[in-house]
Amino acid sequence: MRNMKYSKLTGMIIAVCLLTGCGQNASTVPEPAAEQETIVEEGQTVSETAESSQSMPEEKPDAGNANDIAEDDGTPGTEQDGTEEMKDTVNGAFQMSDGIILPELKLNDLSIPQGTAFEYVNDCGVGFNLGNTFDAYNDGSFSDEMSTETFWQKDQTSEELIHALHEFGFDTIRIPVSWHNHVDDSYNISEPWLDRVNEVVDWAIDEDMHVIINIHHDNHPEADCFYPDKAHMDQSRKYIKRIWEQLSERFKDYDDRLIFEAMNEPRLVGHENEWWIDPENEDCIESIECINELDQLFVNTVRASGGNNTSRYLMVPGYDASIDGALHNSFVLPTDPADETGDRANGHILLSIHGYTPYSFALEYPGTDIFDLSSADSTRDLDSYMNKLYTTFIKNNIPVMIGEYGSRDKNGNLQARVNFTAYYVRLARARGMSCSLWDNNAWSGDGEIFGVVNRSEPQESNFDILSAIMTYK
Repeated sequence: MRNMKYSKLTGMIIAVCLLTGCGQNASTVPEPAAEQETIVEEGQTVSETAESSQSMPEEKPDAGNANDIAEDDGTPGTEQDGTEEMKDTVNGAFQMSDGIILPELKLNDLSIPQGTAFEYVNDCGVGFNLGNTFDAYNDGSFSDEMSTETFWQKDQTSEELIHALHEFGFDTIRIPVSWHNHVDDSYNISEPWLDRVNEVVDWAIDEDMHVIINIHHDNHPEADCFYPDKAHMDQSRKYIKRIWEQLSERFKDYDDRLIFEAMNEPRLVGHENEWWIDPENEDCIESIECINELDQLFVNTVRASGGNNTSRYLMVPGYDASIDGALHNSFVLPTDPADETGDRANGHILLSIHGYTPYSFALEYPGTDIFDLSSADSTRDLDSYMNKLYTTFIKNNIPVMIGEYGSRDKNGNLQARVNFTAYYVRLARARGMSCSLWDNNAWSGDGEIFGVVNRSEPQESNFDILSAIMTYK
């Protein structure tokens, strides 16, 4: 049990805020920029920029070492005074578990383009995924469709949970939703299901949070929804268009705190390249072209619905929502009828990216349970990933939302997960990106254990990982 009382959350989160500062006619994704900022290079250890909590050195490295990537920029967690107090209490907000130490990162903020879209993404800050909830599905049958909410995890979402997420310091909640168990033959969404999703959206809006809703696990050819290949495009177009027509109508009067995300990780389910794109494979190239078309259809459908949807921020993914899918030369961002100038820095289209990187630590099992900030073997892949996002997209005026990240529990490797989370959030935020933690409310067993916030008892949440997020947001 962590030493924090739920009744004290409001005062504690104020302390955090005070210290942390609360198809066609489409644009081709640019080549990576030749000029780079001072960033963590691939393979470079960060022993000079972070105190490794795994090895727990007694002294800090020499600040003048040639590997040091930046001077102290005043970001929370970079001060050299009062470090023992910070390790114990994390800016006075959350108390760390015995033996767990928050790494002290010294990473510079990079140059971010000026524009309203980048200001918006910055405001989205750090997010939480309400995973394995409204995205759960059963392609058999239910006596009660509403039971899908607790089919993959046990807790029905409460208003108190949404309040707790805001009190913890989350700025955004992503609500993944699967619709295909809740539509008729004409893809009309069940009113009780849509009302329930709407209820949770309203709770988050009432907390002044940003909210993302999407089409999630509907990427199945056998489920009669969408599938990004030419053989299924008639069906896919009908499904994407009809779902977004209804969601656009339901939410058209909501302000820009509500974000629509076209699809979750569109891919060739069951294909040998479902998760690992082959840039030369004809099936992959065809799928990317289909995703381009579906992204554009999504944008056109939302914009045509009127109301605040004419300028709502929209998230669009490439293949798998992966960086490799977005970097493929066949992928193009949709054009926006509402942004006639094509100025993406001041536009309303956001690139949706997911990144469980490094895969061997974050998602693969058994993989490795080590994330050591003093070792290039741990940090190399994540440095490369963040640098590519920055040089290819951010520096070319394309705003990025990292919709999912996280690391699964591997036999209690909590310190490594704290190291990873702090480093991930700091790298993303230094590059002008928002990032949302994947949480599936799983706490035990041999599956993908991503639980961080205890949904039935928020006061029993993993405050070590929450500390890492909120300190470096």
